Amino acid sequence: MLVIAGAVIWLGGWVLTAFIVAVGAAGFWEFSRLAKAGFTGGARLAWMAFGALYLGLAVFVLATVSAQSLAWLVLIISAVIAVDVFAYFFGRTLGGPKIAPRISPSKTWAGLGGGTVGATLAIVLNAQVPRWICEWREPAFVHGGFSTGCGHYWQPEGSAYLALIGIGLLIAIVAQSGDFLESWLKRRAGMKDSSDLIPGHGGVLDRIDGLVAVSILVGIYLLMTAPHMFGLS
Repeated sequence: MLVIAGAVIWLGGWVLTAFIVAVGAAGFWEFSRLAKAGFTGGARLAWMAFGALYLGLAVFVLATVSAQSLAWLVLIISAVIAVDVFAYFFGRTLGGPKIAPRISPSKTWAGLGGGTVGATLAIVLNAQVPRWICEWREPAFVHGGFSTGCGHYWQPEGSAYLALIGIGLLIAIVAQSGDFLESWLKRRAGMKDSSDLIPGHGGVLDRIDGLVAVSILVGIYLLMTAPHMFGLS
């Protein structure tokens, strides 16, 4: 799925938007499936409505952001992947106390620390690597910083790197919270995976649970700092 996502991002345009919507729709179908199996009556309807809002917001943010700046889309995806990878290796290597063993037995505090490291590194690399690539391809300078026609890139200095640790921790917490939410829903529904849409890897929601949560977090941040990206002034 990662290879397909990379190819779609490379193509961009309506192909990327359609892919985001399709993935979101599949995720909502799986979320509804879990809600139907885990709840009854009004609670079932409430959770299905929450799922529509939850997945819908993530799709809206990703589609809107990707239409204006692929850099933000790549940042979101790479940060979530980094959280998952680093959390896995730190958790397996260091072990230690579990965060919520009844919900997700594999999640440890050491893994959360690793996820923080991963998210922080992803942010730093996303701030620097595109700038290096664009400088090599089409160097140019503008007032206030470096630009290449690919966009304006932030260059963290000094204490800004300390702030990155806090941002990395927040992303790691939110990403793993999305994972915990899905794990709890699966346990309540008595299911191991959200579906079998991806053979050998479970369902779509199993792959995007952290991405959905982080997308909403980034959407809130951009709404406060760059409302023009959502057509607001």
